[in-house]
Amino acid sequence: MFKRIGLFLATNLAVIVLLNLVLMVLEGYFGIRLGNTGITLVIATLAGFGGAMISLLISKWVAKRSTGMHVIEQPSNELEQWLVSTVRRQADAAGIKMPEVGIYDAPDINAFATGPSRNNSLVAVSTGLLRSMSRDEAEAVLGHEISHAANGDMVTMALIQGVLNTFVIVLSRVVGRIIDSAIFGNREGGGLAYILIVTLLNIAFGLLAQIVVMWFSRWREFHADAGGARLAGKEKMIAALERLALNHGQAAALPTAISAFGISGSIARGVQGLFMSHPPLEVRIQKLRES
Repeated sequence: MFKRIGLFLATNLAVIVLLNLVLMVLEGYFGIRLGNTGITLVIATLAGFGGAMISLLISKWVAKRSTGMHVIEQPSNELEQWLVSTVRRQADAAGIKMPEVGIYDAPDINAFATGPSRNNSLVAVSTGLLRSMSRDEAEAVLGHEISHAANGDMVTMALIQGVLNTFVIVLSRVVGRIIDSAIFGNREGGGLAYILIVTLLNIAFGLLAQIVVMWFSRWREFHADAGGARLAGKEKMIAALERLALNHGQAAALPTAISAFGISGSIARGVQGLFMSHPPLEVRIQKLRES
């Protein structure tokens, strides 16, 4: 669990630091200084949103490549036929275009949805889920993932990440300039001390930004659970979550890039819980029972 958390945080912090370095290069090349906050903000916004939007646009390709999934072009057996027909029925009920449907080989019970828009999405399930869950439980999981797509969660996540990337880049540079000037008397910026200060601030502010991103990720899980209950039935959704809870010892095998989009997440408490993409399963089950 700690390795997955560390890898996730390291990946996002690396993106932020890289964007900051790109901005530094652009500043040096074009002669831009922080005194011109308007230009700096424009470049930071382009850099901050650029990475998030590119990630969104290639999300289906990344998911297919990283899991080695089999995308069902034409159902070859009864199970594939059931998967496709269930997804099509739920997509119609949710008011979105038919997503691509895939199966990936993994022992854990999991599924995910991704894609650049609600009408251009991908829903995939693991072979572990198909072996371990009943059809009713699997139907609820599919409803949960269709709800993610219908709610536009992938787009919203990318937009939030873009805003926070911009915030981290700009704020780290503003605060870095203040610290560099106050301690080292450097009012021009661009020195080694300034670069080091800004890099450290990127890491600190990046951690705070990820807390916000993960809060939204947990919030959207509750809404996807409610959507799965509407599409498949409340008792089926509860049964699916209970099945996941019984198998919570199995580590989710989704790659880091798409782990936040799976139905199953790791369990953590306290400070660690702030960086988790999913709420505890018992909390999700209780919320559904009370709805």
